[in-house]
Amino acid sequence: MKEYLKIHPDVAKALQEKRPVVALESTIIAHGMPYPENLDMVNRVEAIIQDEGAVPATIAIIDGFIHVGLSKDSLEMLAKSDQIMKISKRDIAYATSQKKHGATTVSATMLIAEMVGIKVFATGGIGGVHRYAEQTFDISRDLEELASCDVAVVSAGAKAILDLPKTLEYLETKGVEVIGYQTDRLPAFYTRDSHYPVDYRLDEPLAIARLMDAKWSLGLKGGLVIANPIPEPYSIQSSWINEKIESALQEANALQIKGKETTPFLLSKVKELTKGESLKSNLELVYNNARLAAQIASSYATITQSKG
Repeated sequence: MKEYLKIHPDVAKALQEKRPVVALESTIIAHGMPYPENLDMVNRVEAIIQDEGAVPATIAIIDGFIHVGLSKDSLEMLAKSDQIMKISKRDIAYATSQKKHGATTVSATMLIAEMVGIKVFATGGIGGVHRYAEQTFDISRDLEELASCDVAVVSAGAKAILDLPKTLEYLETKGVEVIGYQTDRLPAFYTRDSHYPVDYRLDEPLAIARLMDAKWSLGLKGGLVIANPIPEPYSIQSSWINEKIESALQEANALQIKGKETTPFLLSKVKELTKGESLKSNLELVYNNARLAAQIASSYATITQSKG
């Protein structure tokens, strides 16, 4: 594995010393937001994590090498270039063997984070079961990696473009705990409350870290979803945003957009339909998740360090 892997010195040192590290995906940079908002976003996210005492580790594939922790130049290249592959598990070997540039999705980021020993990952929203999946069979790879990778994923719930009840059912089948941070109900990305209950509510980062330690110390394989509601001032009214999502879904169906192109299209279309309001909310929920992820990572590091 080492011949394909480059770990940033700051990340490598933190992992060796059992200090807190937070993994970050790169698809949100290359495919989730326009330039320069995407570059401003990742720089602020990394600064938030550092301010909380943790080390950020943005993950991507550059010239065929898996990078865990990126330089400023690499971040800018990902933000500006239109030649960046979208990397899920099935794309990793191709991208490395063919010396490609690639931005990692939630699933690929989880997989690589586990490879190097990073236990906490901050993102915007996880993927899941798409609406009308009973016809399309469109289910995100994120759910499979959540079932198999020992990584806690902090998100604002599942992306609002998904079928949330089916996503929760799938996670239950796979034995993945959905933890509501200071909430009893699953947040729905742009909105604070989907009306669907989470498995457990925990109100402190330390309590979440203790759950992580208990789960993995017991040999129970798999990750956790830490559902962190978007801050109240940036929450969008559910009826209004759902109307825009339905409109975007209808257009995607008419254009026969499928597979890995679905989510970028829908998010871009929703941004257009909301006149940029959804992008503003997206940014704020990412910052909120980064802060909580760093706090959880710090608490988990304290637990592991106490064990020697």
